[in-house]
Amino acid sequence: METFILRGEFIALCDLLKLTGIADSGGQGKSMVAEGLVSVDGEIERRKTAKIRAGQQVKAMGQTVQVLAAD
Repeated sequence: METFILRGEFIALCDLLKLTGIADSGGQGKSMVAEGLVSVDGEIERRKTAKIRAGQQVKAMGQTVQVLAAD
């Protein structure tokens, strides 16, 4: 499991996929979400720009990312 330190209130799902290296680009991240390949907190998420907040867990392509708040 990888962790992502959130430096604001939220991050768009497609941006999180790109910044964690799960997707090569924001466009690829959007495609993955549209195809139903990404889940947030155990539920398939189809909103490309869903607001991901601290405490949430994102799974895609066999990888898991736990989003944590910055100290």
